Amino acid sequence: MRLSNEDEGTDDADSGLATVTAKPKLQRPAMYKVILLNDDYTPMEFVVHVLEVFFGIAREKATQIMLAVHTQGAAVVGIYPRDIAETKSEQVNQYSQENNHPLISTVEMTD
Repeated sequence: MRLSNEDEGTDDADSGLATVTAKPKLQRPAMYKVILLNDDYTPMEFVVHVLEVFFGIAREKATQIMLAVHTQGAAVVGIYPRDIAETKSEQVNQYSQENNHPLISTVEMTD
């Protein structure tokens, strides 16, 4: 007596053959710059404080960046994926406003 294909379990689903699924190509997310803009009213020490707190920058480097903002009008303070860059920028702007300072940061896509 011969078994049918169903009885032998030879259809593709039950044959024990592994099928390989193509892995999707992963791309790095687009990166965005957080830029701090100079103004004539925000104290330099407040800018250094913001760089330390929101960007985790050491005091010496934060002081150098603050001076770059002051002398050049703006400076990139970090590069992140879009959501993180926007969140950091919003946090800086809100914190500055809560402390009655006009300091502003913006977000731009990297080149």
